[in-house]
Amino acid sequence: MSTFTLPDLGEGLMDAEIVSWHVSVGDHVVADQPLVSVETAKAVVEIPSPQSGFIAEIYGKTGDVIEIGAQLVAFSDEKPGDPGAIVGDLPKSDEPTHHAKPAKPSKAKAMPAVQRLADKLAVDLSTIKGTGPEGSITSKDVENAARPKLAGVEIKTLKGVRREMARSMTKSGAEIVPTTVMDEADINHWPDDRDITLSLIRAIQAGVKAEPDLNSWYHPGQNEHWVHKNIQLGMAIDTPQGLFNPVLANIASHEDESLRKELKKLQDDLQSRAIAPQQLQGQTFTLSNFGMIGGQHATLTIIPPQVAILGAGRVTQQVVLEQQGPATHRFLPLSLTFDHRIITGGQATRFLAAVIAALEAK
Repeated sequence: MSTFTLPDLGEGLMDAEIVSWHVSVGDHVVADQPLVSVETAKAVVEIPSPQSGFIAEIYGKTGDVIEIGAQLVAFSDEKPGDPGAIVGDLPKSDEPTHHAKPAKPSKAKAMPAVQRLADKLAVDLSTIKGTGPEGSITSKDVENAARPKLAGVEIKTLKGVRREMARSMTKSGAEIVPTTVMDEADINHWPDDRDITLSLIRAIQAGVKAEPDLNSWYHPGQNEHWVHKNIQLGMAIDTPQGLFNPVLANIASHEDESLRKELKKLQDDLQSRAIAPQQLQGQTFTLSNFGMIGGQHATLTIIPPQVAILGAGRVTQQVVLEQQGPATHRFLPLSLTFDHRIITGGQATRFLAAVIAALEAK
């Protein structure tokens, strides 16, 4: 009998949430057949079988969060005699089997990442009954042990998109030195049916042309600043599940109608949760059109290694002075947050000025 562990899913991820199993104990599978769907990095990914054989054991249920490298399934050359049975010889071990119920799991029955979490939360692992494979202690077990028992409080465990968003925001807060410059574009000459999102995308192209350094990645560990030739535009999109940031690839290579179709496809794929992981990676600059919901200006969050993000607020009506006298114009509020470690204030304001000039062009 052999076991298969949750493989490395990239991007330095430590764990994944089980969304659904496609097999059951006793099923016969072939190599590359989908075993389970897991959610991580804001995408649902299918894990294929690495071999052919019978499913002898399944570790974890829907909703469980398991660490990278933890046991996922066990394979057998023969069909198990009954559901849940393990056929074949297990390797010799001093630790109890999956079906044993040790009274006090030792620290050795927790993976290093779980041990670090327990130390951080001041949780004694010897007091926890593990719910993982072979009685091992999971991060969820540690978090449950550390959770206060409070009346009248709903405690939600962050999962999937929300968990990944919390990690990304934490990373941004720890690494980036953000500074925001704000201004407005007079769009009174725009027709009522003008596509604001498309206009912003084209204005970002103008901004990058004026100041290419904002379309870049910064790697402080290597002391390197990677300036990208193509704009891989992240589109911050709010959904009931959480915030997504899919990529419009190489926006300068698309005609307007092509960009509209690509953006519509991204939105549809997010809605159906069919978006591919690679469509959520590689952003070199991000646009957040939060004004579609509300708000005028904002200090936005940059996700490293990016160095800048542009936000567009809610269109407002303001009184301006024309030759004929006072008049009311429509203005589009803009907020540019940049990483001041690598971008100067002069670069940021010149970028924003180019964006505004493109939006205000007749």
